[in-house]
Amino acid sequence: MSAHDRARTTRYLRGIGAHASVEPDVHVPGAYVLSIAGAEQSHVDLADPAHVFYAYLRRVANVVDLIASAGSPIRALHLGAGALTLARYIAATRPGSVQAAVELERELLDFVLEQLPLAPGTDLTLHLGDARWELPAVAEQGPFEVIVLDIFSGPEAPGHIAHPDFYREAAGLLSPRGALLVNIGDDPPLTLVRSQLRAMRSAFDEVAVLAEPDMFTARFPGNIVAIGLRAPWPEEWTAALPAAGPHPTRLARGVDLDPLAG
Repeated sequence: MSAHDRARTTRYLRGIGAHASVEPDVHVPGAYVLSIAGAEQSHVDLADPAHVFYAYLRRVANVVDLIASAGSPIRALHLGAGALTLARYIAATRPGSVQAAVELERELLDFVLEQLPLAPGTDLTLHLGDARWELPAVAEQGPFEVIVLDIFSGPEAPGHIAHPDFYREAAGLLSPRGALLVNIGDDPPLTLVRSQLRAMRSAFDEVAVLAEPDMFTARFPGNIVAIGLRAPWPEEWTAALPAAGPHPTRLARGVDLDPLAG
């Protein structure tokens, strides 16, 4: 039975003490949703890997699109594998890309790859371990044009990762034109977002964020995508990223980011 024909499948993950499930998206033929403990975590469109459903991840993909045009292979590192949605996107839109992913939960990674196999030809090296402590192991596959950190959810975060030293180490793995893209899920008053933006500003020449406009009021829960660059900000990105959506999307950097960065 192919992955396209499977019904809902569940597995108990002993490492995190919760059930994971993969079930078809009833609205998108050929797409599947990964949930953990009943909460949606990832959306994968096996029929069209270039389709990125979640708004925050689409904003991440839009930055990737500006770093390298479609069809141009890149080197990408994913810290926090999830269902490997963005890795699938890069493999589909930039064939020949060399990628690495670090995932702490082996059972989750095995379950995802069993239920949602990668497309043939995907060049992806998988590392099991902690996102920070695995950086030396993945360094030989760099430098990377893109590093995606997607492990933060809620006000609590691993202290050794939510730290300026981590961001400096990650910055050292980027190519001169590369970007660190961080998904930060947080609740009001966005304490984690503020602390991470301050930490990133200590490690990068440029820091910017993408989010729905309401997120900048710090009165709503949601996701903010933070961008860290070693090089000066490309001015053409200022108009291109909000225009790329999902709409509405606001971009803030420089002094406009100061109220959120605290």
